[in-house]
Formats: sequence, structure tokens, C-alpha cells
Amino acid sequence: MQILDRINSPMDVKKLSEHEMETLAQEIRDGIIKRVNTIGGHLGPDLGIVEATIALHYVFDSPKDKFVFDVSHQVYPHKMLTGRKQGFLDPSYYSKISGYSNPAESEHDHFVIGHTSTSVSLATGMAKARDIKSENYNVIALIGDGSLSGGEAYEGFNNAAELNSNMIIIVNDNEMSIAPNQGGLYKNLKELRETNGTAQNNVFKAIGFEYFYVEEGNNIKTLIQTFEKVKNINHPVVVHIHTLKGKGYKPAEEDKETYHWQLPGFLEPKAAPFEQETYNSITKDFLLAKKQQNEPVVAITAATPGVFEFNSDFRAKMGANYTDVGIAEEHAIAYASGLAKNGAKPVLALMSSFVQRTYDQMSQDLALNNSPATVLIYWGGISNADMTHLCTFDIPLISNIPNIVYLAPTNKEEYLAMLEWSYNQTEHPVFIRVPAAPLVSTGMKDTTDYSILNKFKVIHKGEKIAVIAAGGFFSLGQNVREELSKCGIDATLINPCYLTGVDEEVLESLKDNHSLVITLENGEIDGGFGEKITRFYGDSDMKVLNYGSKKEFTDRVSLDELYNRYRLKKELIVEDIQKILN
Repeated sequence: MQILDRINSPMDVKKLSEHEMETLAQEIRDGIIKRVNTIGGHLGPDLGIVEATIALHYVFDSPKDKFVFDVSHQVYPHKMLTGRKQGFLDPSYYSKISGYSNPAESEHDHFVIGHTSTSVSLATGMAKARDIKSENYNVIALIGDGSLSGGEAYEGFNNAAELNSNMIIIVNDNEMSIAPNQGGLYKNLKELRETNGTAQNNVFKAIGFEYFYVEEGNNIKTLIQTFEKVKNINHPVVVHIHTLKGKGYKPAEEDKETYHWQLPGFLEPKAAPFEQETYNSITKDFLLAKKQQNEPVVAITAATPGVFEFNSDFRAKMGANYTDVGIAEEHAIAYASGLAKNGAKPVLALMSSFVQRTYDQMSQDLALNNSPATVLIYWGGISNADMTHLCTFDIPLISNIPNIVYLAPTNKEEYLAMLEWSYNQTEHPVFIRVPAAPLVSTGMKDTTDYSILNKFKVIHKGEKIAVIAAGGFFSLGQNVREELSKCGIDATLINPCYLTGVDEEVLESLKDNHSLVITLENGEIDGGFGEKITRFYGDSDMKVLNYGSKKEFTDRVSLDELYNRYRLKKELIVEDIQKILN
């Protein structure tokens, strides 16, 4: 019988001997590896935090004592010890337990968390609420060292240090973000590790925290001893633990970046990858070519190079022309603005879900100053992702800020032409929504002059019905037009190219022989591109149907279900059109 079979709540952890806890740690690792190999998920961070999680539950009393996890990259062991082990042991339960902290699953989780650098701020708020209600329990924030590069982490630490009460911050230092850590802070963490926490320079003490260092961050006995020292403490404290990312799975220990997160099937032997052109590869080729031409290009990422396949080889070739700013998207936008204003050519790559952090910087630092930076938005669109990583909100977020030009290419040639134009122009901040789909190539060079803003491309001129299909949904627009042709309707098909404005000349011309306009966008309708078309026709007889996603947080819902819900299938759209025509 496994030790894990006896663990149904944190109370059961407190009954274990030291030897049993060590056995439990291995069983937890086996469960994590099995689950991730089956459905994918975060691997390295969770494997590294197993002993610390066991020790935390042995010493503290969750849910009375509040654990707040940063990013949720380190929440799997916690879930297994708080009544959710079947989500890691039984494949039939895998989909019932999310990969992130989730209060709907358990009283031991307090926030839905999927983005980084938030735990200290959230925990500080919980501690303050506890104090003003005269309650008595521990508040523990767990934050990875990589998350310390995010601005909110600094803000949280700064505020937490002023609490004159219990506030425990566990800094899990595994010497890694997703990729290697970047930033001056990490020199101090290295100094603290090398001096066993005794270095005179200590960023945590400087802010105002009492400080404890645990070199053996994967030693349950040592962790328990330290956690017992800080339990019920009456002032803010940092416990800095040095752990091994990927511990217990040798490939993850040796290649921490690759095994931060894995797709299903990583345990099975794989054939050598087939080299094929993708939007990622042509982006890298473009940037490397500019570097080789001695252009002042600067490729920028915010600690997520894997999203764009900016691997170690690419980073080495770019050299000083590559910057990883750490988990600091806000700074990345302002940094790009500064580069652009001073004559460099910044190209910042961001995942759609993470651009949400940057609104003020996009508006103030970039757009208000009209800095001609290029920002590439990846993975934008409706997806079956966890609610914390939805990428459906970037069009309303970005396209309504003055001065920004947001482009939506439909194929390789358009993307390269837009990228080249954006790189060379000096008038606007330009965002490009990189297609979140397999690469499409027309084989014909795109000679469009994108400096003529908001000029739509009329791909096919028909009558009665006009289909305006943006970016990744252009292929859906083609399918709708073909389906309408089967009904005897020769519909107009338009590629708008721009998400930030409308082509008034084209839209006005449609009034002559069209009665209905359909807009398709791979994202939220509210505040999106389609509504701009609807507003244009507001004082006319033209009917407009906007298709995209609803304003909602979906959680691991299949694309097929979502497309049915939003009627984003050619037959459903044609059905809607026929109802209106009849």
C-alpha cells in the first residue's frame, strides 16, 4: 500500500514519519510525471517543490493557515495533499482537476491563479484583512525566483514589509524562470546561495524582512525545522529555499528550460523533428537577417522564449541584439518604446494572454509617444485553454488605443510584408497578430503599401452578402463564401488587414448592392473589430452580424463546443444568414 493512499487531507500528512514523508515525495513525483505525460502540463517546477509542500502541510494548518501560490506552476503537490490526488493518479479524473490553483476545487485554494508575480500582493491583502478583523492565523505566500522579476512582486514585497504582523514569504530559488533568469536581482540571489544566506548584501533584509536561508530546499527535515521557526511569527519574514527544478526526473534536472512544461507523451521515444517552415521560424529568420545586416534590431521577450521558439541557439546568434527582460511585460513595452525613440528597431514578442498586463504602458509609454516599436502578439484567438491563459481579449485591449496600428495577416507573405513595413516605418507603434495556425503561403510576394492605413483588401467582389474575415478567421470566411455559393449567393469576401480602423470607402461602396455584412474575428466581440463595422453602418439600412467569442472566462472547453456556442461554423453562419434573408 502506498503512503499516498493514506493521504486524504493535510491532517494525514502530520501523522507521517520522516521516512514515510520521503517515500511520499517519490510517490507524488510519480503521479506528476504520469499525469503530465498523459495530458501535458507544468513539470519541472512541480517536481522541485515536492518536499517543501510536504513540509508546509506538516507544519502549518491549511485551510486555516492560508497558502497563496504564485503562477500555480508549483501547485500540483499541494493539490495531491489536499484531497485531489485522483487528479494525478487516475486518468479518468485528470480533466476534472485543473493545472492551476482553483477555489472551486478545494477550500485549500484561495485564488484562481495563472499569471506570475501576484502571490505576495494577494497574500498581503489577506494578511491585512486578517489583522483588521482581529483574527489569528498564518498567511504564507510561495513565489518562485523567476517571478521576482515581475513588477508586481516588487510592489507586493514593498507593501508586505510594512505589515507589523504575521506574513511569511517562501522564495523558491531553483535558479530558473522558464528560461534562465535575467536581471540584476539574481546576482544577489546567487551571492546569498554561495554564502549560505550570510552575504552582507541582502535584498530582502534591505526591504525590511527578517531572513532565513535553507540551502537544502529538498530536505524535508531541514524545511520542517525552518518552517516551525517562522510559524506564528509576528512580523514579515522571508524564507529563501534553494531547490532543484525538475528533481527526480533526470532529463528535467539537466534541461530545465525544455521540461518546464511538456506536451503529452514526453516519456515516449520521439523521432527527430521534421523541419518545416512556421510563423515562428520565419520570424526568427527575419530577425537574424536584420542582425547579420548590422541593423540596430533588438529582439525582446519577457521570460517566455519558448512560446516563440527563441531557443538557446537563436539567442546565442542574436547576442547583444536579444533581450530577455524577465517576467516584466510592462517594462518590456516601455523598454521597446525607449529603444525606438532612440533609433533602434525593437521587435517585442508577447503571448496574447500576457499582454493584458501592459495596458498603461501601451497607452502612456508607447502610444502617447508614438514610438515606432513592433510588437508581435502570439496565440491570439479562441482556445480550449485554462481560464487563466485565455487569448481572446487582445483585439479589444489593443485596437482601441489611439496611435496604435494593429495588423492581422492571413498568410506568410502578408505577415512578412507587414513585418518589414513595421520594422522600417517611423510613424506608429505597430502590433501584428501572428496567425495562431499552421502556416499558409500563397507563393506570391505581397506588395501592399501598409502605410496607407485601414485599407481593406476586397478578395472577391459579389453582391447581397459581404463577409469581412480578419486574420486567422479568413479561412472561415472563405468557407462561408463557398457555402453561400451553393445556395446561389455570390458573396463578397474582404480581408480587412487592419484591426484598428475601417475602410470607409469600401464599406460605403457595399451599400450599393449589399444588404448584410458578416464580420468574423478570432476573439471577443465586445469592443472588438466587428463592432467598428457595426457602428459605421449604424445610421443606415445595412444589417451586420458580428461573429467571435462572448465576453466570458471559459475553462478548458473544447474548441468544437465553443465554435458551436458562438456559431462559428460555416453551416451555422449560413443558417443565420438565410434566416435574415427570408
